[in-house]
Amino acid sequence: MKVLLKSAVCSLLMLCACTPSDGWTDLFNGKDFTGFNQLNGEAPFRVEDGILIGKSVKDQPNSFMATEQDYGDFILEFDVLCDSSLNSGVQFRSESRPDYNNGRVHGYQCEIDPSDRAWSGGIYDEARRGWLVTLQGNEPGRSAYKKDDWNHYRIEAFGDTIRIWLNGVNTANLLDNTTLKGFIAFQVHAIGKNDSKDGKEIKWKNIRIMTDNINNNLMQGTLIREVNRIPNTLSSKESADEWKLLFDGKTSAGWRGAHKEAFPDKGWRVENGEMTVLRSDGGESANGGDIVTVDEYSAFELSLEFKITERANSGIKYFVTEGEKQKGSAYGLEYQILDDARHPDAKLSTSVEGSRTCAGLYDMIKPQNKRFNGVGQWNLAVIKVFPDNHVEHWLNGFKTLEYERCSDAFRELVKGSKYAAKAYNLNGRFGEAPKGRILLQDHGDEVSFRSIKIKEMK
Repeated sequence: MKVLLKSAVCSLLMLCACTPSDGWTDLFNGKDFTGFNQLNGEAPFRVEDGILIGKSVKDQPNSFMATEQDYGDFILEFDVLCDSSLNSGVQFRSESRPDYNNGRVHGYQCEIDPSDRAWSGGIYDEARRGWLVTLQGNEPGRSAYKKDDWNHYRIEAFGDTIRIWLNGVNTANLLDNTTLKGFIAFQVHAIGKNDSKDGKEIKWKNIRIMTDNINNNLMQGTLIREVNRIPNTLSSKESADEWKLLFDGKTSAGWRGAHKEAFPDKGWRVENGEMTVLRSDGGESANGGDIVTVDEYSAFELSLEFKITERANSGIKYFVTEGEKQKGSAYGLEYQILDDARHPDAKLSTSVEGSRTCAGLYDMIKPQNKRFNGVGQWNLAVIKVFPDNHVEHWLNGFKTLEYERCSDAFRELVKGSKYAAKAYNLNGRFGEAPKGRILLQDHGDEVSFRSIKIKEMK
C-alpha cells in the first residue's frame, strides 16, 4: 500500500510539473475560428497545423480576424512570420461600431513591419489618431525584428499603460486611456488592384493570453522613453525628467496676451481640457489676439496637441521677444498650423514654395514626410531647439524639417522670406534672440490646443 501511495504521489507531482497552472490561456485553439469573427475585409484566413494564416488579396480593405470577447487588462504573447513584402499588425483594445465610420475596426495596433523602415513593435492607432509610438531613435527596437523568420511579441496592457516587447526588446512604452477595453484581432493589410503582394501570407502561432495577476508577471528590463498621450498630464517619469505643463487643462495660468499684462478677456476659451482660440470676423490677431507664455525659453523641447477646423490658420511661434510694436501677430519663428487643402495660404510663399503649409517653418522651409491626421482630429506637434541651435519640427511622430538657427544658411532663408523687411530686424537678426516666449496665434479661425508641455535642454 505504501509503495502504491508513493507511486501515486510521484505521478501526481510529475503531472503538475508538466502542466503547471501558470495563468496562461490559449487565445486561439489551433483548430478552427471558434471565438472569432472576421471584420471589414474579405482576405481569406485558414488554420493549418495549428497555425493561423492570413493571405493578402487585391482590392480588399484591411481584413481582421477578431475575438468575440473583449479584453481590458492582459498580457498577450504570440509568434508571427510575415512575408517580407507585407505590412501587418495585431489589434488590441479595439472596436467595430456601427456609429463609427460604418463599423470600421479602430483602436490600438501593434505594428508588424518587415520593411527597411523597421517599426515593428510600434503602436499605431488604426482609423483614429495614426502613429502613437514610432521607432524613430530606438535602434535596438528597429534591429529586433528578424525578416523571413518567426518573431516573438509580447503586449502588456494594464490600466492606462501599454508596453510592447519584440524578441525580448522593449519597442513601445505608452500611457493612453482612449480605450481601456476591446477585442484582439489579427490583420491582413489591404493591397491595391495592381499590387504584386497578392497572395502573400502572414502566419501566427503560440497565441496565448493572461488576464489575472498581471502586475506580478510584467516583463522586467530596460524601458524606452515613455510616451504620454493622456491629455494635460505629466507622468511620474516625465516629472522626474523635468518636464512641466504649460497648460493645466483648467485655467489660463502661465499665459497672457502678447504685448499685454493679462490673458485676453475675449476671443479665447478654456473648457473641457482645451484652450481654444475662437473664430472671429477679424484677421490676424484682430480679436482676442495672440497669447504668450509668461516665462521665456532658450533651448527646449515643446510638445502639444492641436485640432483645427475647416480652412483654419494658426501657428506656434517661438523666440518671441515682443520687442516690436507692430500691428497684427507678434514676430517669431513659426511652426505653421494650417488646413493645407482648403486655406489659400498653402499656395503662397515669398520664395520657397510650400513653406506656408502645416508643420513648416513659416515662409522659410517646406515640411517633408508629413502625416496629418485631418481636420477635426488631434495632431501632435513637437518643436526641439537644442543648445547648439539645431532646430527640428515634428508632426505626429514624423520629423518634417530641421535647420541650424543663427547659421549663414538660416540667414539666407530669412533674406528670401517676408522677414527680410527692416521692421522684422529690430533688436538684431530675426529669429536669433538668445531666449523668448512661446506664442499661440489668433488668426481669426477656431483652433484648439491641449497637452502643452515643455522640457528645457541643458
